[in-house]
Amino acid sequence: MANQAEASPRKRKALESELGMEAAVATDMKQLAAEEAAAIVLNPSNSVGAGASGSREVFPQEYDWSCCRDDDIMQQQAAIREEAIKIPYVGDKEPLSSLAAEFESGNPILKEKIRLLSEQYAALRRTRGDGNCFYRSFMLAYLEHILETQDIAEAKRITGKVEQCKNTLQSLGYTEFTYEDFFSIFMEQLESVLQGKEASISMEELLSRSRDQFVSDYVVMFFRFVTSGEIRKRAEFFEPFIAGLTNTSVDQFCKSSVEPMGEECDHVHIIALSDALGVAIRVVYLDRSSCDKGALAVNHHDFVPTASADESTEPFVTLLYRPGHYDILYRR
Repeated sequence: MANQAEASPRKRKALESELGMEAAVATDMKQLAAEEAAAIVLNPSNSVGAGASGSREVFPQEYDWSCCRDDDIMQQQAAIREEAIKIPYVGDKEPLSSLAAEFESGNPILKEKIRLLSEQYAALRRTRGDGNCFYRSFMLAYLEHILETQDIAEAKRITGKVEQCKNTLQSLGYTEFTYEDFFSIFMEQLESVLQGKEASISMEELLSRSRDQFVSDYVVMFFRFVTSGEIRKRAEFFEPFIAGLTNTSVDQFCKSSVEPMGEECDHVHIIALSDALGVAIRVVYLDRSSCDKGALAVNHHDFVPTASADESTEPFVTLLYRPGHYDILYRR
């Protein structure tokens, strides 16, 4: 089990602040601007993506969530889900300029932040807002990285992590038949993006598979089991934060908010998945918040695995966050 005391002071602070933000996020989200609602809520196909160009890293408790309110999030999620069946699980890669066009006559803070983003990020890829957008975004971003880099060492490393996750579930009393198919489908996708094998696939095929309900949903369930296993394994660590957030036990939280398809992800899920698979994840935020202390910036947070030996490693998976939704960002 990952031991908080074994982590560096920076990581201990990060973990505490990441988890500590949950209650604040649930109560402090303020109203989005009308133009954001029009572009994001009413027309998910034109939803906002963002990145951390011209950005600073902040721990979640330092982040200014005053731009949103939890009832706005609920309304946005409802609208996005209603429109979800009209768009694919993952979309085509779009130039970041498409984002600027959406807010051409919109909020000046958003326009400036999008301009900052364009200096470092070239494209985004939208995902279906069906409650599984975080996992679908992570799935494609990670597999696309392996396909493009052919990083054999990373593929071997995560294969070992997958075996550890399977052992964790077994030790927790999960019956193997309840999760083995999900693990097998993920490993098939991982192996298929490595070239030189009979089953090797192209980017077009990877995208096609990511849009296939069977493959996509099975990989999502793989991630959900991995996340649940990590939270249950570190129950002593997660329990006080989950109790403060939902007033439920770790077991109830996993059964109701982690394992079922369509349940939204928060920072507890991201921390658990990052630690379980050993993959750093950058989440960037686009909102109307501004800072009186200096120039306008787009905030981001890097979720670095607790056991990582190198805290300075920049994540190769970059996801954007807007209230209730995640998409994928691509660097220049």
